[in-house]
Amino acid sequence: MVNTDKDMELRHFRCVLAVAQTLHFARAAAELGISPPALTKQVQETEHLLGTRLFQRSKRAVALTAAGELFVVEAARALAQLEQAQEVARRAGRGELGRLEIGYVASAAYAGVLQDQFARFRASHPGIHISAREYAMETLPELLDQGRLDLAFVRPPLRLPDGLDSVVLLRDRFVLAVQVASPLAQDAIIAPAALAQQAFIVPEQELGTLEAGRRGGFAAQVVSRPGSLLAVLTEVSLGVGCAIVPHSVMASVQLPGVCFRELAGPLINSEIAAAYRRHEQAPAARAFIAQLRAAALAVASTAVATGMVN
Repeated sequence: MVNTDKDMELRHFRCVLAVAQTLHFARAAAELGISPPALTKQVQETEHLLGTRLFQRSKRAVALTAAGELFVVEAARALAQLEQAQEVARRAGRGELGRLEIGYVASAAYAGVLQDQFARFRASHPGIHISAREYAMETLPELLDQGRLDLAFVRPPLRLPDGLDSVVLLRDRFVLAVQVASPLAQDAIIAPAALAQQAFIVPEQELGTLEAGRRGGFAAQVVSRPGSLLAVLTEVSLGVGCAIVPHSVMASVQLPGVCFRELAGPLINSEIAAAYRRHEQAPAARAFIAQLRAAALAVASTAVATGMVN
């Protein structure tokens, strides 16, 4: 009869497996570091719990019973699964396994920042699965704050809720996008004051447009806010107006009917940053944040050296 008053423990599995592998109680006891009588007691207790004999014993030999042979297969499988579970937990605790949900604005991909950071992280953390999705920029801080995202690639300046922080991963500059038929396309460099009478198409980050207007001494005549940079450039190609866009877009997006021109005067800085929870606890996210902080230090050093600082 099976004893249901006591649960089987790992020590029962290990003792039976040790005897099954050696078919010798004394040698099995030595491998386990216990006395032969203690091992015998453990095996007998296991058989009592199961309600069946696992070994046939004689003065000269030990052999597995039919029930013992089946039990040993399952016990070995169970211990292997336990070891795997322990290793998975340890690796997850070290940030080597897990899953990350990342949101981004399209310009982070146009600039190559998103791809660069993903490639670096995947090379050093191949066990972590990363899912990425484009979002409207104004939604990213809330999604991150709510825990629906682990990291977000954004364009500063952007108000972040308490508890969130960010690091700058790219310092670029703003340029002017105009339709090729525009008189502005005739000059290689455009003074901000020359844009006073222009209609403006404004992307999600309006910093460039506002600063161009401030330097030119005018308030921009905004006629459209289509959202994504691709939508902005499409409207420029249709002659809706001009747009102040990041320089990185100039190298990655080419639409018929659109040309890009530099703005005269000091550079209007354009940045891409990564936002994250300041007191992040998830090991996988913490590992990515550590990488982003290291990358940001390199960007800051370069900015100082080249004078691209705000």
